[in-house]
Amino acid sequence: MSVEVKMRKGEALEKALRRLKKKLDREGVIRDVRAKRYFEKPCERRRRKEKVSAFSNMLRVRYEKM
Repeated sequence: MSVEVKMRKGEALEKALRRLKKKLDREGVIRDVRAKRYFEKPCERRRRKEKVSAFSNMLRVRYEKM
């Protein structure tokens, strides 16, 4: 997985770094690295996914009524 950002002519380094960070964020690279930093047991993974789905279902029901 290689993410590449080419510097444009006369572009500041900070601006190119900002574009690189946005690209990494959109592709989920940073999120994946942070998630794989520590081992997560299968039961913990399942519990986390159930918690996220329960929260999204709660939001869906709440805004369905509006």
